[in-house]
Amino acid sequence: MPHQEQVIAHGNLCAPGPPNNAGYNSNPVPVIIQTESRDKWSKKMDFLLSVIGFAVDLGNVWRFPYICYQNGGGAFLIPYVLMAVFGGVPLFYMELALGQFHRTGAISIWKHICPIFKGIGFAICIIALYVSFYYNTIIAWALFYFYSSFSSTLPWTSCDNDWNTENCTNYFGKDNVTWTNYSRSPAEEFYTRNVLAVHESSGLGNVGYIRWQLMLCLFLIFTIVYFSLWKGVKTSGKVVWVTATLPYVVLLILMIRGATLPGAWKGVVFYLNPKWEKLKETSVWVDAAAQIFFSLGPGFGVLLALSSYNPFTNNCYRDAIVTSLVNCLTSFVSGFVIFTVLGYMAEQRNVNVEDVARDKGPSLLFITYPEAIANMVGSTFFAIIFFVMMITLGLDSTFGGLEAIITAVMDEYPDVLSHRRELFVLGLVVVCFLGSLSTLTKGGAYVVKLLEEFGVGSSIIAIVFLEATAVSWFYGINRFSNDIKSMLGYTPGLFWKVCWVAISPAFLAYIIISSLLNPQTLTLFDYEFPDWSITVGYIIGASSFIWIPIYMVYKLVWTPGSLKQRLAVCLRPERTLPDIHTDGMSLSPVP
Repeated sequence: MPHQEQVIAHGNLCAPGPPNNAGYNSNPVPVIIQTESRDKWSKKMDFLLSVIGFAVDLGNVWRFPYICYQNGGGAFLIPYVLMAVFGGVPLFYMELALGQFHRTGAISIWKHICPIFKGIGFAICIIALYVSFYYNTIIAWALFYFYSSFSSTLPWTSCDNDWNTENCTNYFGKDNVTWTNYSRSPAEEFYTRNVLAVHESSGLGNVGYIRWQLMLCLFLIFTIVYFSLWKGVKTSGKVVWVTATLPYVVLLILMIRGATLPGAWKGVVFYLNPKWEKLKETSVWVDAAAQIFFSLGPGFGVLLALSSYNPFTNNCYRDAIVTSLVNCLTSFVSGFVIFTVLGYMAEQRNVNVEDVARDKGPSLLFITYPEAIANMVGSTFFAIIFFVMMITLGLDSTFGGLEAIITAVMDEYPDVLSHRRELFVLGLVVVCFLGSLSTLTKGGAYVVKLLEEFGVGSSIIAIVFLEATAVSWFYGINRFSNDIKSMLGYTPGLFWKVCWVAISPAFLAYIIISSLLNPQTLTLFDYEFPDWSITVGYIIGASSFIWIPIYMVYKLVWTPGSLKQRLAVCLRPERTLPDIHTDGMSLSPVP
């Protein structure tokens, strides 16, 4: 690519790209043309795999199958697809287009869109930090299991270990074993008593000491993360060729193996059997909206960051469609991987699939599935590849989340950080590691649950609501559509415009209002979170969102002029004035 200077220009030809941009000069907009100094993807597939790796995470394997069967089985696919088409995918497309057009991270992008909303960028970075504090701990649990799997007999197979209790009940390969409400499987006791040691903690009021085994696992995880991110997208783009593709190979192997297990068909029938009456319940539609939102991941700053390293004329529309389809299909296929095994377990316990599938969240991956694997032929092999899959799924999302912070901060402070990426990434990884220490204690699972519920939750949805509103109503849907036209050569259709202006914001508002009106009791391992911890959770959630109004006040106070003049300046995208010539094209100054 020939050398180009970074410019913010006004005119009908803003960057090399498809012709036929008639009418584009009716809206003066800021355009940033890619610079030689800015990092770029080596290959298109590096970008696609990075986006897919971020979007396809552990939640696709544990959250979607559970929510699907809980909300009507096959009938749940109707609200899920509708929410994806009218809410999730338009927001996904919007973020890819914004990042590619403005070529900057989640903080500094707002001076090109609507400066008064710059606090959104700071809030996104804080949320990404909270996610890194607990999400990498879950990967560390998987690494602990991975290490433990290198044994001829998996340690969660029997009840003869030091950590087992009198409630431990092993029913595989045995007759006349009674399973009661007090029964605990060897896999459950391995997870709760050996990996987490939650029995030695009385709750959030007394989380106990740090588990050195988990701290070592987390240190190894962050070491991998650092050396994958320290040089930018040129290194992370190569790593994702392994971490983003390997899970699909493992899923295929596990699905074939699950289909051959006795009782597998019971799980599949239970998974897909439609319960049409469920569609009348509001909670089903709320769950569908929340699932597609958190699955695709708009609002975390990751899509902005990753797409900002694309060529200006890259077809981000096609990328959005392809990656969204891959994400949704992965979730659907993961259901077969999980429920064939749940049907097998129900057959062995001689109970209904519903009784086996009561576990959700990480318990599904760390108790239910390992328990089934332990009693298969070739259990060591299947355990190893299963936990490799979990580690790689988690690493991809961690790469994306931290890259969102790195890109946002480095683009905001280029003079200080542009030549110090390695040191900045090292400092960020150290901060994330130290912030994760509380999740490594004997009561760390409770801290993970609290951060998962309140560190992200309603805060990120509210932030994306403001982002969609700011782009569609303040920056302007016509201006945004013209930005896309300058990149792709054609204007988005009416469907996308209607979604961006009305349907997608309504989709987000629907999730926010429903979650506020129907708060859920927070429990984990029969431990009910005390009221004070819920208050702490709300403080954690507010600590990120609060930066949006704080920055608005700051911007209004420090901008000179009358209130009307201040508002006009704060809502208007910033533009530069000098006349610039690039590649023989004269770009007119902004009047």
